[in-house]
Amino acid sequence: MNIFRILGDVSHLLAIIILLLKIQKSKSCAGISGKSQILFALVFTTRYLDLFTTFISVYNTVMKVIFLICAYVTVYMIYGKFRKTFDSENDSFRLEFLLVPVTGLSFLENHSFTPLEILWTFSIYLESVAILPQLFMISKTGEAETITTHYLFFLGLYRALYIANWVWRYYTENFYDQIAVVSGVVQTIFYCDFFYLYITKVLKGKKLSLPMPV
Repeated sequence: MNIFRILGDVSHLLAIIILLLKIQKSKSCAGISGKSQILFALVFTTRYLDLFTTFISVYNTVMKVIFLICAYVTVYMIYGKFRKTFDSENDSFRLEFLLVPVTGLSFLENHSFTPLEILWTFSIYLESVAILPQLFMISKTGEAETITTHYLFFLGLYRALYIANWVWRYYTENFYDQIAVVSGVVQTIFYCDFFYLYITKVLKGKKLSLPMPV
């Protein structure tokens, strides 16, 4: 395991912790897309089914369990504990626009046509687009709280670090997973505009705001 993989995992975990602390401290899930969080919970569930079949390392197992627990705690907070603060009107992205093509693609393009492999492939494809409901919600409201932008930044950083991890593995181990790499690059592209706004506005103490859609 190389430094890029570890830093990527830390960045991913930090993003989730920031989000949970934001919701718990403010006792509000305003500005957070519940639909994106449902998709992330689905990503972890379908990807980590190998917890019951394959042991890789203590680190691997612990991280998988933590991500699963955090994902479902986040969903519970949004739709359960703090549901009265949930902005369902602006969290209006149609999930079927993502789930239907991702499901179809996971059956058509995978490493092997087995249930676990198809579900793993589904999780990879779904993760690449799971953030879209959140970005769509920000585009509708025209702004995002600073703590929410920190969450999105570390989530995007996690993807960027994983690309570096794949480059490192290609040159040191001659390992290349086309499905994971292409999906990761697609996901990182979605963050490009946000990264620019984060660096030029949020890091300078300004609130991230976008032009309101017509």
